[in-house]
Amino acid sequence: MRVVVVGASGNIGTAVLRRLREDATITSLVGVARRAPRQTPPPPYDVEWVQCHIGAAGADEPVVAALADAFAGANAVVHLAWAIQPSHDRSYQRAVNVEGTRRIVAAVRRAGVPHLVVASSVGVYGPAHDDEPKDERFPATGVPTSDYSVDKADMERVLDEAEAADAGLAITRMRPALVFQRDAGHEIHGIFLGRLVPGRLLDGRVPVLPWPRGVRVQAVHADDLAEAFREAIVRQARGAFNLAGPGVLRGPDVAAVLSQSKLREVPPTALRAGLLAAWHARLAPIGPGWLDLAASVPLLDTSRAEEMLGWRPRRTAQEALRELVDGIADGAGTVSPPLRARHLRA
Repeated sequence: MRVVVVGASGNIGTAVLRRLREDATITSLVGVARRAPRQTPPPPYDVEWVQCHIGAAGADEPVVAALADAFAGANAVVHLAWAIQPSHDRSYQRAVNVEGTRRIVAAVRRAGVPHLVVASSVGVYGPAHDDEPKDERFPATGVPTSDYSVDKADMERVLDEAEAADAGLAITRMRPALVFQRDAGHEIHGIFLGRLVPGRLLDGRVPVLPWPRGVRVQAVHADDLAEAFREAIVRQARGAFNLAGPGVLRGPDVAAVLSQSKLREVPPTALRAGLLAAWHARLAPIGPGWLDLAASVPLLDTSRAEEMLGWRPRRTAQEALRELVDGIADGAGTVSPPLRARHLRA
């Protein structure tokens, strides 16, 4: 099989590349990224790299043509590209997240690729405040005060349009919980914490963890998620799949990792006001929509992935969190530098 991974240099992308390179049925692997390694690293990253910015300003045609060229002969395209930063630039986020997805769909259809696997999110779902796990039929309407959630819902509407227009195109929607791995420490620290929170502070040195009352989230290790992607690709599975590791993270679980179990629950409204002020002052890299999302996401029922993909995550949510925190403290992983000219194609 020939597989093309768009957004291959990020948190999920690196894990997907690792897993696909271990599968003998994947005989050709292409990584598409806005930025990619200056030189091809050793296995498992011995892939062909293509530089393409799916959210590039201007007409769609040059981007669609470049993507279609990269997709030529592929059995499956995996779409992982997503923009969270800059958080103050909504036009850029929309260009990558929604219009970029539309360009990928157009390129997939032009190249005649039969299968598109897309990274959606638990954030695509509407608010749920109970602890009853929800399956993939729960409304994918998003949380209106979260830019991330709004874009995930709109991205899936693009996929709805694609399915209506081309019944022969198999589309898989992967809806994971929070995705953690050690090698994403540097990336996640930069996107969500920034300079305001030193990485080493998180290594059990937080004096007291302020936790928004009532918030509970799930997580999945990137390698477990990558296994679900591999299964979806080789089985050519259609439809949506919820993906989360065992366990639910609540205040005490997170405090056990970050602050030696020292915890103070606070009203979400108080934290939201502080985060809003810090975001407007350019002190916090993310806005209060992320807190709204954390307070609203449903717990995921992963039965469909277990039954149809044979998926069995090996790491719990707390184990994945511990690994991420270690990675943040150590500055593990780096942002990919720009490609050199001799490594460009398309």
